[in-house]
Amino acid sequence: MEKEENILGSEKIQKLIIKFSIPCIISLLVNALYNIVDQIFIGWGVDYLANGATNVVFPLTMICLAFSLMIGDGASAYLSLKLGEKKKEEAGKGVGNAITSSIIIAIIFCIFTLIFLSPLLNMFGCTDALRDYAIGYGRIIAIGLPFMMIGTTLNSIIRADGDPKYAMTSMVLGAVINIILDPIFIFAFKMGIEGAAIATALSQFITFALNIMYIKKFKSVTLTKETFKVKFNVLKRISTLGISSFVTQMSFVVVMAFENNLLAKYGAQSKYGSEIPITVLGIVMKISQILNSIIIGIAAGSQPIFGYNYGARKFDRVKQTLKLVLGLSVIISTIAFILFQAIPDKLIAIFGSGDELYMDFACLSFRTYLLLCICNGIQIPAGIFFQAIGKSVKSVILSLSRQIAFLIPSMVILSSMFGIMGVLYSGPVADGIAFVLAVVLIVLEVKNLSKGTSKSNALEDDTSTDNKLEEHIVITISREYGSGGRYIGRLIADKLGIKLYDKEFIKKVAEETGLSEEYIENHEQKREMLENLNNGYYFGLNYSDELFIKESQVIKQIAEKESCVIIGRCADFILKDRKDVIKVFIYSNMDDKIKRVREIYGIENAKKEIQKVNKLRSNHYKHYTDKEWSNNENYDISINSETLGVEKTADLICEIVKDKEKNYSDKILIKR
Repeated sequence: MEKEENILGSEKIQKLIIKFSIPCIISLLVNALYNIVDQIFIGWGVDYLANGATNVVFPLTMICLAFSLMIGDGASAYLSLKLGEKKKEEAGKGVGNAITSSIIIAIIFCIFTLIFLSPLLNMFGCTDALRDYAIGYGRIIAIGLPFMMIGTTLNSIIRADGDPKYAMTSMVLGAVINIILDPIFIFAFKMGIEGAAIATALSQFITFALNIMYIKKFKSVTLTKETFKVKFNVLKRISTLGISSFVTQMSFVVVMAFENNLLAKYGAQSKYGSEIPITVLGIVMKISQILNSIIIGIAAGSQPIFGYNYGARKFDRVKQTLKLVLGLSVIISTIAFILFQAIPDKLIAIFGSGDELYMDFACLSFRTYLLLCICNGIQIPAGIFFQAIGKSVKSVILSLSRQIAFLIPSMVILSSMFGIMGVLYSGPVADGIAFVLAVVLIVLEVKNLSKGTSKSNALEDDTSTDNKLEEHIVITISREYGSGGRYIGRLIADKLGIKLYDKEFIKKVAEETGLSEEYIENHEQKREMLENLNNGYYFGLNYSDELFIKESQVIKQIAEKESCVIIGRCADFILKDRKDVIKVFIYSNMDDKIKRVREIYGIENAKKEIQKVNKLRSNHYKHYTDKEWSNNENYDISINSETLGVEKTADLICEIVKDKEKNYSDKILIKR
């Protein structure tokens, strides 16, 4: 652990980026090429209309991928969290439930797609001229979807199990098999577009088979028949952790649905017809995905470098990393821009030949739709950068705004004004707006980097060891911000002669991770609602998850070792299986909280701050316990601190502790 921290904090940034980014780039490029290979051979072996058919079938594959990644990435995060909490059995249930649910969903989706294939294709812009090709291709693809879905789910879990090489090998081998089989089925066996679909399905089966074989080789968990039984609470948790991957993929599905339907509608009113625009723009988007895969790989590979150095307050290294990532990304996007503008005819020719109108629209699409692709070199890394440093709201805004907030409205508005050209204009409009937003947020963040984070006004932990308790008892205190809960905890610790743990956790986690105490204090126990949309998008866990795992381990160690008072951090849930724990929740009326926050912290707009902090604490508790933070059923005692005042509230809790201690002693005597 220490070695990795030293590398992230001291090794040359260039070497670190190469080390972490190359595997990401390879993985993403394999996925991108997987989707392109079919179209290359179909374009040469059938015709461009067949390529148009694959573009209206492709959203169905993307929907399946969305569910697969939601389950797979969610399960990988769940696995990491439970292993970090030393709950190996629960981790195994997560893996087993993910596999079972993936199989069930895959079979249902396969049957549903086969039954309703035609109306589904209509929804994604299929025209009469494309229908026969799309039906022939889509039926075979639907049969192969279960293999793709289960294989993809397992791929994510295998990476989390600590074998990314195996996961990458199975995926790359599938892609290679697809490349080999495509020309065999299309050219040698003369099977046309159906041959391409068979090649794809078989290659997906290879990846599926290899990943299924891995089930018996899991290193971190042991899978039994019991682990595969569906538990809805586990599935709910997995789905929550993987929601980011689902939303990201589904955003592409929504864009393609709008785009294909608008291209069909306004293409029919132009000299190009409906089929040429659908075919061409589908190819253009997939080629641009190669560019985006490289940029995402560079930025995603740099996530641990950003996160570690930001947390360790090495802001110069953060800025240096950001500068290199943005520089490399802009260089890549500039090269792509030159290619798109200079040789669009050569690029489209890779996918077969077409008539004059086909080539004309292809050149127009590359030069217009991807006019501002250089902006991707800033916008995409910016979203990943903010994710890495814990700014989840900014990350989600940047990650999804281009597709949902800017591109779709631009398509609808501009196509109504300029017809088929309006759809093409929407690309640079969305890229331009997203670029401006990214630049503004990055500039503001870079200006703030050197300022650091403010120190907390929290009281230091009491180090009293004059223990007045005869039995081992732990008091956990959850509290509303401004209720005086932490001060009450300190009073209880003083009165009982035991230690208060709050700041001590921060120190211990800082020692283990190398992150600064200020960073930990400002990121623990605070979870934005939108932070769920960052889980699993590029990596299984974010820093909030890692902090929770570390603090959970420390809480269990301390509870085992000594009687104490523990403040917050879901300690009541983490220690729920212990019989020697008293769980307390402190709350208060708003006026009382406002008064206390103003007096202690000097915050004028106290009500807004109270609501914000309590919301973050509630989100944090819900995310890690799947329970409501303020629900009285979670606690042994819930007290309004305003009713008795903090001193008497502490006295009352101490009396309850003494009663529990007496009852505990009596039970031991009876047993003896």
